Amino acid sequence: MKHKVPGARVLGAVVLGAVLGASVLSARHGRASLPAEAPGAQAGNPVVVVETVKGTIEIELYAKDAPKTVARLLELFRTNFYRGQRFHRVEPGFLIQVGDPATRDFTKRARWGAGGSGRSIGVAEIVAKHRHVRGAVGMAHAGNAAAADSQFYIMRAARPSLDGKYTIVGRVLSGMDVVDRTALNDMIRKAYVKGEGQRP
Repeated sequence: MKHKVPGARVLGAVVLGAVLGASVLSARHGRASLPAEAPGAQAGNPVVVVETVKGTIEIELYAKDAPKTVARLLELFRTNFYRGQRFHRVEPGFLIQVGDPATRDFTKRARWGAGGSGRSIGVAEIVAKHRHVRGAVGMAHAGNAAAADSQFYIMRAARPSLDGKYTIVGRVLSGMDVVDRTALNDMIRKAYVKGEGQRP
């Protein structure tokens, strides 16, 4: 079963999301009017770097609010799990999503969005203060938030209807312009924990 967000066309699993400051929705376009860059990460929160073919995205992870989810993501980033993967779900005005290792292989395209690392988080770390605003990073799942695995999504616009249903694990610190430019099948060149560098 593919990981999905309710109310959206299912092309795969949902993505990493983040709060980028005060969200003032444009009545005309339905997008949050936000600065290009968010304030820096809070002390104690790790930052992961996703280098794509369109540019670099930096994401702050909420270690205090979602400790098990963050710990699992850090494991995946440190083992190069995301390197070479492609964004299998890209929806204008909604989100982009990645995290299925099958996306490295175009012969498996019919199954893109259904896979993961093979080990679920095992707990839903949903915190009311973290919402689906532009830049929010959340964990995709196929109906049970505790069963989220490796797929994450980044919100291109606010979607309050998703609040309380998915673990928001972080927020984009920089690179929302890259998120906006990301197209279906765009590849991740490198993905690592900031300060640790890319591991061989």
